[in-house]
Amino acid sequence: MKLHANAKLTPSARLLLCRRIEEGHRSLTEAAEAAGVSERTARKWLARYRTEGASGLSDRSSRPRRIPRRTAPDRERAALALRRTRMTADEIAACLEMAPRTVSRILHRAGMSRLRSLDPPEPPNRYETPRPGQLVHIDVKKLGRIDRIGHRISGTRVGQRKGAGWEHVHVTIDGATRLAYSEVLTDEKKETACAFLERAVAWFAARQIVVERVLTDNGSAYRSHLHRQTCATLGIRHTRTRAYRPRTNGKAERFIKTLTERWAYGQSYATSAERTAALAPWLRFYNQMRPHRSLNRQTPADRLAWLLGNNVLANHS
Repeated sequence: MKLHANAKLTPSARLLLCRRIEEGHRSLTEAAEAAGVSERTARKWLARYRTEGASGLSDRSSRPRRIPRRTAPDRERAALALRRTRMTADEIAACLEMAPRTVSRILHRAGMSRLRSLDPPEPPNRYETPRPGQLVHIDVKKLGRIDRIGHRISGTRVGQRKGAGWEHVHVTIDGATRLAYSEVLTDEKKETACAFLERAVAWFAARQIVVERVLTDNGSAYRSHLHRQTCATLGIRHTRTRAYRPRTNGKAERFIKTLTERWAYGQSYATSAERTAALAPWLRFYNQMRPHRSLNRQTPADRLAWLLGNNVLANHS
């Protein structure tokens, strides 16, 4: 139950007030003074207690019991039916000869103000590749450079200058084991992205994972001829996500969220170099010690060892 912001008494305190009067034989004035409320307030709660019992001591809605000028239910149903045909509020108002503001309120109450709310929610499409390296997700996260105390520490943006620039965190995560590899680089150009891909493939290979396919977004670096040639040289099949559908690369997106919350913003850093130095230890923690819910509370290293049938890998990934 949500109490009024200025309420001095909770339901339990109101009950105590009433029982002091009814069972403790205190006067209304004494009980009100002990509770820190006026006699008028005490009299109101006492009357509700005598009429409805303890259930009458809860806060009541301030909504009026009658709304004489409220739009008729059939008119509301007609407005909602037209909205499902993707008509705008102004079009519905003109069609039904209603005020646009009235139509807007009807749509808002029904949760149909935005067009996207008219479409049924998509069911979650969770999938996991059965073989390590069968599908590796790749993405990039931009982070602002640190050259002074930022607003996340100071709590204010007043007096802060602009122009510190950006750093680009390139990430890869294996779809079967959730084993992750990441680097902080200066940009996201095709040469940088391709060099990162080569190092990531070598990193996975050192852990007995042969990368077969990579999934990226539609960034210019991943659409370049250089990236196509790099994938061909490495013997990797390249797939891109659907346009404007970041959830297609959901494992990388979710890893980036964890990465930024726990590493990038999880503690205070004096410089960008200090933050970059903390990335490798955090990745070791993520890969070797952090239980993953989607892996049935296994760590990525444990899942890799289980899939490869090698328990030694769990301690050396």
